[in-house]
Amino acid sequence: MTGNSQNKVIAVVGPTASGKTSFAVDLAQKIDGEIISADSRLVYKGFDIGTAKPTLEERKGIPHYMIDIVEPEVDYSAGLYAAEAKKIINDIHSRGKIPIVAGGTGLYINILLMNYDLPKVEPDYDLREKLRKEPDLHKILLELDEETANTIDKNDRKKLIRAIEIVKLTGKPVPRRINNSEYEVEWIGLNFPRDVLYDRINRRVDEMLENGLLDETKSLLEKNGRINNLLYTIGYQEMIQYLDGLLTLDEAVDKLKQNTRRYAKRQLTWFRKNPEIKWNVYPEKLKK
Repeated sequence: MTGNSQNKVIAVVGPTASGKTSFAVDLAQKIDGEIISADSRLVYKGFDIGTAKPTLEERKGIPHYMIDIVEPEVDYSAGLYAAEAKKIINDIHSRGKIPIVAGGTGLYINILLMNYDLPKVEPDYDLREKLRKEPDLHKILLELDEETANTIDKNDRKKLIRAIEIVKLTGKPVPRRINNSEYEVEWIGLNFPRDVLYDRINRRVDEMLENGLLDETKSLLEKNGRINNLLYTIGYQEMIQYLDGLLTLDEAVDKLKQNTRRYAKRQLTWFRKNPEIKWNVYPEKLKK
């Protein structure tokens, strides 16, 4: 810990299943910190098993913020996230504690901690309606802005439509302006060798099924209907395909593992662009 602790923020980042939650909790216990989640799906109430949302037991009494804050049908955005998370950071600082931002949603993290700024482009609802009818939005974005396309899940139609909208309305690739951060950020990156990470992902998916992922999906469908946030969230979308008879359960589980591995790869591609991240820091090293 160096510099002005009143402006200090620690960011714990990395791909899914890399141990960010347990590391952040261990760290918070050591430095009197509190944790702000940076995961675009943990904001939704009821998205528990499918998002590997940390249980109260796993949080070990450490305050966690930006979890379970909106209903699943809400179209939550990175801008809303950053505005709320900054208020929480200021509150944590005011109480003499250290904010720890932990998660794997790179866009949320960069907008919050690097003043990573997306253009202020008003929505074009006619264009959005037209794009909703396109079967392969990812291919369209690849042709318009390959770099941005490679950071977005092929099934995340909401993000794909927004990116295409920005490119078409500005006539340029999605710009990313980075201003000076208002925080002194210490970046910690967690990762494992690829075969180890993929094994951790596969085991996590198996645990999700054992913990009731299929029943949770059924419950969310019954309560919320076939909303986009459910249909296009890894974990639930594969279970829905099984429930719709499009896949066997084994096929759905295999697809879930494959989609999660691909997501981890995109996360790493994003985070490796940040030269300030100190990689390969594991919980056992923290405890020495």
